[in-house]
Amino acid sequence: MIVYQATKTTFLDDNDNRNIEDVINAAYVQKTGRYASDAEFKSWAASLREMSRVLRDPQIPDDIGVGIEFGIPQTAMRIDFILSGADDTGTPHVVIVELKQWSTSKLSDKDGLIVANRGGRSETEGPHPSYQAWSYAALLNGFNEAVYESGTALRPCAYLHNYRDDGIIRDARYTPYLDKAPVFLKGEEELKLLRDFIKKHVRKGDKGELLYKIENGRIRPSKMLADSLGKMLKGNQEFILIDDQKVVYETCLARAEQASETRKQVVIVKGGPGTGKSVVAVNLLVALTKRGQVTKYVSKNAAPRAVYANKLAGQVRRVEVSNMFSGSGGFHEATPNTFDTLVVDEAHRLNAKSGLYGNLGENQVMELIRSAKCTIFFVDDDQIVTLADIGHTKELIHWANAAGADITTLELSSQFRCNGSDGYVAWLDNWLGIRETANTDFDRDSFDFRIVDSPVELHDLIREKNKINNKSRVVAGYCWDWKSKKDPNAYDIEIPEFGYRAQWNLSVDGSLWITAENSVEQVGCIHTCQGLELDYVGVIIGPDLAHHNGHLVAHPSKRSKHDRSIRGYKSKAKKDATMESRADIIVRNTYKTLMTRGIKGCFVYVDRVHNGQQHD
Repeated sequence: MIVYQATKTTFLDDNDNRNIEDVINAAYVQKTGRYASDAEFKSWAASLREMSRVLRDPQIPDDIGVGIEFGIPQTAMRIDFILSGADDTGTPHVVIVELKQWSTSKLSDKDGLIVANRGGRSETEGPHPSYQAWSYAALLNGFNEAVYESGTALRPCAYLHNYRDDGIIRDARYTPYLDKAPVFLKGEEELKLLRDFIKKHVRKGDKGELLYKIENGRIRPSKMLADSLGKMLKGNQEFILIDDQKVVYETCLARAEQASETRKQVVIVKGGPGTGKSVVAVNLLVALTKRGQVTKYVSKNAAPRAVYANKLAGQVRRVEVSNMFSGSGGFHEATPNTFDTLVVDEAHRLNAKSGLYGNLGENQVMELIRSAKCTIFFVDDDQIVTLADIGHTKELIHWANAAGADITTLELSSQFRCNGSDGYVAWLDNWLGIRETANTDFDRDSFDFRIVDSPVELHDLIREKNKINNKSRVVAGYCWDWKSKKDPNAYDIEIPEFGYRAQWNLSVDGSLWITAENSVEQVGCIHTCQGLELDYVGVIIGPDLAHHNGHLVAHPSKRSKHDRSIRGYKSKAKKDATMESRADIIVRNTYKTLMTRGIKGCFVYVDRVHNGQQHD
């Protein structure tokens, strides 16, 4: 969707004889059915007048295409300003301009990010304008058939018309993106440089025909993108399919091929921790993309999305690959059957409502099924770890039936984590009180499980194991406040009787903590390791799970106030008699999930003394 489309002549006329912001606003209402925010309206007024200055150059053809607010399909992203035409050889060219009203910014330590006021009340960290412009070009080149089939050259740039060069916006750390998408700033010399950039790439006009073709171009992954994904997966031992994984994979491919708008397919793949749900999911994403299907890997948790996208992408196709990984909260606005197949990993983590305040949409399961011809859910009911998680098997079946979909239920049973020890997982269920099993112990020679006497010993063990291949980490129940969020020098997890202090991982490394270098010093939680695996995991069991008279007793109230997993369970329990038991099982499920992250071993420390509470 392009909100406004014209030629240079018409665009300048709308600037001279009408308020351009009113023209864009009217077009926005017509195209979207809703009103733009005040911030957007003001940005149009300021930035589009600046672009009219840029285009008032007789050497820029009068009949070049001008597009404003071009929505990139299947994303919430919009390109601010886009120009179309051709170079001297007749090769079609598109110039992408990311517009910003910034006047200042601050450096970030993270790749491609910068701190600035993005229209809110405070400064926030986000993509550098050059990164943004380049990423938009990469998405068009990877998914818009009209672009890659025509050989259209995409030339991104950024224009910060209020910003005078202060050495920050063009800092050397942003060079890789500045080289791909130059940034132009305030001043007449900068205005001239931007004009020269446009004139270099768009020498002939096309009356906006290329913009029309792009707007109406079929959305499907390019062969180049599909081939590069296949090469990243090929020969990677981590993604080789074994035993029942192969059966599930082939069955899912068959259902995806059978699916249509009139005969939806829903596949529910059940499997415990370590059975390879994510391995199959990533293989399906790649295979379906190679078959030309519009496919996304969906997970509510950001960590698995970031880690698997990073493993597949390398460096060359990072943006396109990242776009194929999505959270679960953006489908309430999706047009029905937009996607051929959605591969939903960790489906048990789906929520009813979406949005930061839980006020958008109706039900994520329903919205996902509605959005695709085929929806493949990977689910483990024993990994529901928050009160908001609704994606249990019964819920999936309910909404599949409501959509009139054909339902296929499959199961992954072979255990590939925990050194293939089904006995360990069954023993864990019994020990944690999740369900009674006959496994009062397991083969200790098959899996390195130890309960250690101190968190210091635990962390030292993990550090030593991590030296081998950077695949060992410490995790903990979310029983300690996240103090380091506001004070980078503060420690979060403190167990004074052992002199142990550590920080949560939710800072610089973010969702890639589990693979980042040196992050072994930090401690992860359920939100950044669920759906992922390690060689060795060290687990600190906090005071939310205590040992009393030979039994483990859950104490949900001992969770940190910063943890939203069971927030409000006490007040909800007054109206819902099941709330206490739900909070109890969430505590137990959390530790089962943490204690099954390791392939080769799990070391556990149980915090017996915390905040003055003594547990036996």
